[in-house]
Amino acid sequence: MNRVALVEDHERLAALIRTAFGGTGIEIEPFERLSHARSASAEVMYSAWVVDRGLGDGDGLDLVREFRAKGNQTPCLMLTARDALHDRVEGLEAGADDYLVKPFLMDELVARVRALLRRPALLQDLTPEFSGVQVLPGESLLRCDARRVALASAELQIMLCLIKAQGRAVRRTALEMAGWGLGDGVTRSALDVAVHRLRKKLQDIGSELELINMRGLGYALAHPTSR
Repeated sequence: MNRVALVEDHERLAALIRTAFGGTGIEIEPFERLSHARSASAEVMYSAWVVDRGLGDGDGLDLVREFRAKGNQTPCLMLTARDALHDRVEGLEAGADDYLVKPFLMDELVARVRALLRRPALLQDLTPEFSGVQVLPGESLLRCDARRVALASAELQIMLCLIKAQGRAVRRTALEMAGWGLGDGVTRSALDVAVHRLRKKLQDIGSELELINMRGLGYALAHPTSR
């Protein structure tokens, strides 16, 4: 399932957007503030972003500028009440992929997000890798040399988060957010089960990496000799 981040501080509009995407196979994860969205972007790999320009703690376009400056090419669609041509040009020049002016039809928003998700992410790393272990997001696979193993949806997101950390510890709460998002109630045992399965899958593909628990810090991928 594609996970799309929505940065929108109008509670009713955010709820309507989540409802509009129900049954589309696209999960909407809402954020009311830029600060919350920034924190989430460091932990979770979203398929796309839908960002309002007029937010309580700033201009959503600044978030897109930050993404592009860091080399993050995740598709971004801007929502705005501004209909002036120069505003739209400013947004596109800052790195936004599309622009939708309020008020808009929900069907149009869904169609535009779907179109963004179909675009090839040419500038993104399609096979994130760390120490010989690769993740193939499009196929939900974990690979080491010629050996592959399938990943469940939460396992895929957790492994992407761990690979992105490149051996550094990732907090438990960050892995839970990556695997199940903010909207779902997740039991403490859910991550424990996912970690157990991922440890076995690393063994199944012949990787020398281990998924270790760094007490007080979180989980990390590491070689046995580096523990």
